[in-house]
Amino acid sequence: MTLLRRSFTLAALAGTLLGCASPGPSPSAGAAVPGAEAVKQLAPTGSLRIGVYPGSPTSMVKSAAGETRGVTVEVGRALAARLGVPAQLVEFPRVAEVVEALKAGRVDFTITNASPARAAEVDFTPPLIELELGYLVVPGSPVATLADVDQPGRRIGVSQGSSSLAALTREFKHAAIVTAPTLQAARELLGRREIDAFATNKAILSEMADALPGARILAGRWGLEHVAIALPKGRAEGLAFVRRFAEEAKANGLVAGAAQRAGLRGTRAPGT
Repeated sequence: MTLLRRSFTLAALAGTLLGCASPGPSPSAGAAVPGAEAVKQLAPTGSLRIGVYPGSPTSMVKSAAGETRGVTVEVGRALAARLGVPAQLVEFPRVAEVVEALKAGRVDFTITNASPARAAEVDFTPPLIELELGYLVVPGSPVATLADVDQPGRRIGVSQGSSSLAALTREFKHAAIVTAPTLQAARELLGRREIDAFATNKAILSEMADALPGARILAGRWGLEHVAIALPKGRAEGLAFVRRFAEEAKANGLVAGAAQRAGLRGTRAPGT
């Protein structure tokens, strides 16, 4: 057994002993191998600190059996195994706080929407998946179609600090925007009819709809999210390696498998 292969095996064993999910497919013979500088940049504390937030299949959700799932969780753990370091999940209430922590170097890795505003603050790989953006409504809402959204008197919910907030603030001419500090708070606002619709990607909307009787996602979309791996800026060699790793993760089924296990809905293949 080579030293490199031994490091993969030990990392996978460590993840099992810590109760982590499988790090994903084993690296193929032609898999990208991280250099020492890339490992140092990607895991400067000796662990890969993976930033997550609850309620989003692209980030972190709990299965019916209580298992931690999510594209960020599984792909992050697979990257940690490739680097030969432990994976450490660092949980935040909402995505904006994950991005802020990444920007400040308090976490090393996440997967999120690669919006232009975020790309000015952190570095991204090419997209892993694309998600349609839509609206969730509950019975009795005055919003029945996309045309009903931006109307006087409408109250549209978004996550505090989200890319949806930034986009809809620019686009809306009439509707009022109501920010929710967490996705749980957003569900409660909808349930109490304190907002007429909630806007985000359809993967999250599908999760929310499961917990709201009669809720439905409006037909059509108001945009797309280009979901990619994000790293703190200033880690050029690490980013170069993660770009190669990301292409492998798409090609070998890791991303697709993680998405399926997390119940991710509303996806498109990038560029389609």
